[in-house]
Amino acid sequence: MGGVHVPRPKDFPSEPLHVVAIGGGTGLSVLLQGLKQYVPDHTVAATEPSCLDIAAVVTVTDDGGSSGRLRREFDVLPPGDIRNCLVALSEDEALLSRLFQYRFEAGRGLKGHSFGNLFLTALTHITGDFPEAVKESSDVLAIKGRIYPSTASNVTLEAVLDNGARLVGETRISKSRRRIETVRLRPRRCRPLPDTLAAIEHADLITLGPGSLFTSVIPNLLVGGIADAIRRSPAIKAYFVNLMWQPGETARFKASDHIQAIQRHGGAKLLDYAVLNTHPIKSSLRRRYAQEESMPVENDIDEITALGVAVVCGDLLQESKMVRHDPQSIAAIAMRLAMEGRKRRKKIAALESSSE
Repeated sequence: MGGVHVPRPKDFPSEPLHVVAIGGGTGLSVLLQGLKQYVPDHTVAATEPSCLDIAAVVTVTDDGGSSGRLRREFDVLPPGDIRNCLVALSEDEALLSRLFQYRFEAGRGLKGHSFGNLFLTALTHITGDFPEAVKESSDVLAIKGRIYPSTASNVTLEAVLDNGARLVGETRISKSRRRIETVRLRPRRCRPLPDTLAAIEHADLITLGPGSLFTSVIPNLLVGGIADAIRRSPAIKAYFVNLMWQPGETARFKASDHIQAIQRHGGAKLLDYAVLNTHPIKSSLRRRYAQEESMPVENDIDEITALGVAVVCGDLLQESKMVRHDPQSIAAIAMRLAMEGRKRRKKIAALESSSE
């Protein structure tokens, strides 16, 4: 997607639309890849204004792989999901991005680590602050947006299963084969960055997902103040529903089950829209995923609307060897919803002005 830019459509507002994308993992990176095409490269930004201002809020509960090792050994926040978002928003997805994603295949202590994770860890120790390290890394990669960890606190994810058992740690939770009832953060009292709350307050659109429901999306809503800030914001709030079950997390979950889980953890009236894929998944892919106990998420539209959430449907599937959202398709829907959010903001502002 590097170098691709969509010129400003004639019906777009003169001021850039403000989108806050909340999540983690691969799903958030896919959405960011699509959204960045509406932001011109720095080389043309002076002559062609941007359609879009992007802020990504990223979960920091990962405790597995390279991120988990660095977290335990250096007492830093897990850098993996942040690294993926940095690469997704970078102007140059060639050399610098490949460098950040480079994973060492050998070397005592180095094997399994990605260069980007090591870079963020080193920069955290130099600056003394993980959010500042993310900001400095954003400047190095010249990314087309801003990235905020959901909290600067060192938090751990805990899940309560349907049999009452408790699991601590994102890795253990994602491997569980029992149905997850609730998740929570330890410690429970953790705060978001002020910049995150400011971005949510001024957003035209706030997106949740796509991504692992209980380990990438919902943990952000558990950070003190974020769910309330989303609810207060006049922005449109949209959840991009996953395409497939997440084995161990959302097996047999319909689309409405995802939404109910978000409402349980973030509170009612958090969402305006659910965005669903209606393009059929090839039978060969379905068979392959079925071997891993994963099936397409059922679009139970009547149940979703009964929850007070409107539905947006579209061909959102990327043709590949994996079942993935198409970045450009979901970004196009996000932009339409952001325009609706801008109109809502103006309407609310006009009503407040007339009542003064």
